Amino acid sequence: MQQNTRALRRASSVAEARNAVTARRPKWIFGTIAGGVIGAALTVGIVSAPAAGAETPDAVASFVTGGAAPLVKKADDAAIHISLAQDAAAAADAVTAEVAASGLDLAGAPAAVDTSDLTTWIDKLGDREGLSSREVTSLEAYVTSETEAVAAETATLQNDYAVAQQRKVEQEQAAAAAAALAQANTPEGAKATARQMMASRYGWGDDQFSCLNSLWTKESGWNYKAYNASGGATGIPQALPGSKMASAGADWRDNAATQIAWGLGYIDSVYGTPCSAWGHSQATNWY
Repeated sequence: MQQNTRALRRASSVAEARNAVTARRPKWIFGTIAGGVIGAALTVGIVSAPAAGAETPDAVASFVTGGAAPLVKKADDAAIHISLAQDAAAAADAVTAEVAASGLDLAGAPAAVDTSDLTTWIDKLGDREGLSSREVTSLEAYVTSETEAVAAETATLQNDYAVAQQRKVEQEQAAAAAAALAQANTPEGAKATARQMMASRYGWGDDQFSCLNSLWTKESGWNYKAYNASGGATGIPQALPGSKMASAGADWRDNAATQIAWGLGYIDSVYGTPCSAWGHSQATNWY
């Protein structure tokens, strides 16, 4: 008796499950089957308006769309294409604005990225309601192609902008170096350079600088362009010949600091201190 009761319960559960599945089965499937007999037009009409909560079997979707992606998926793909295109356009516009604000010369390279075509395709794809799947696919291709072109132009503009920025930095550094050199090449600038250099390299103080100042004021007036036509002595320390100063730097003709470096080294090796060199100059009129 107990076994019979269990069997009846199982049979009842199976029947309830079968009824539930039957109740959830989309009514349009039966319409589709009927439409297959009546005609394709009726089939499309029924499939385009499925019952609420219905799920399209893969086989039916394939039959209706010819293997193409469902319209919902195409809509999602279009949204992705639009989002990527909008990001590319925004990036291009941002770089273009930054370049314009900088006022830098890009040496003839384009200073802007034209995003008008991409914006047009974005708008067209955004207004895709009522378009066929094939038309949406074509618009996606146009958007993708223009997105790639804008991204490539943006990368090129960023590179040209970076080069221009580096060029500006180098120009500013060169200008600063030239200004510093011009200052150092004045008599007062040369004296300041000599004072700093003799203290840091040789430990000579103000007393030795006083002697050095007297010595080189007599020799050249601290003029890095000084030249003795009769003997050929050159520069602030009156090196003879002037080419000796090349050992301190290739720019010895135009840089007072290079001449000073050579002159202090010469005084150190020959006389030991500027005051000793000045004493010799006073006694012999040369050093």
